[in-house]
Amino acid sequence: MGKELEYKLAVADETALAAILSDPEIAALRQDEWQERHMKTTYYDSADRRFASQLWTFRHRMEGDQSVVCVKTPTEDFHTRGEWQVEAESVDINSIEALLLAGAPKQLVLLYGMGDVEPICGAEFTRKSCMLRFADGSRAELAGDHGFLHGETEKKEFTELELELYEGKPEQMLQLVETLKARYSLHEQPLSKFARATKLK
Repeated sequence: MGKELEYKLAVADETALAAILSDPEIAALRQDEWQERHMKTTYYDSADRRFASQLWTFRHRMEGDQSVVCVKTPTEDFHTRGEWQVEAESVDINSIEALLLAGAPKQLVLLYGMGDVEPICGAEFTRKSCMLRFADGSRAELAGDHGFLHGETEKKEFTELELELYEGKPEQMLQLVETLKARYSLHEQPLSKFARATKLK
């Protein structure tokens, strides 16, 4: 893992998302079959919000039957983040060590501290995704998400489209982003799921 380049577009509702995912241009670029998975994400931080103070995101996610722990770090570019992810059953010292072996910054140890982290918010949604291959050989994952963000007691419905570059140069993926924005009157979602979930009570 390493640097992630991702564009997130807000979508009005499930009906609008279905229309986008059925777009003929997307069908022509699709490299594999659609995959649909239930995703349940729990975001963690310490009581004094050490991760948030550094603009880091620390999460555990069930992706269907797969359990993963992930840490994301900010970069100077709004659309990119550092990202490291490992298969792990829970947030604990073993998953921290695995993330470090995967290349995560050593600062992770200081932020994790003595393990005094706890769930602070989360998200539960269904993701329909596929891999796109462009004419220049570059590849990107297209994912449509619909579900709920939640705080301790409050929930908020959301629908969005994500395109993440997996391989090659970004130009043709960015061209598709602009095409979809114009065709379906979409706008970029400036906040991550985590940032939106933390605003909920």
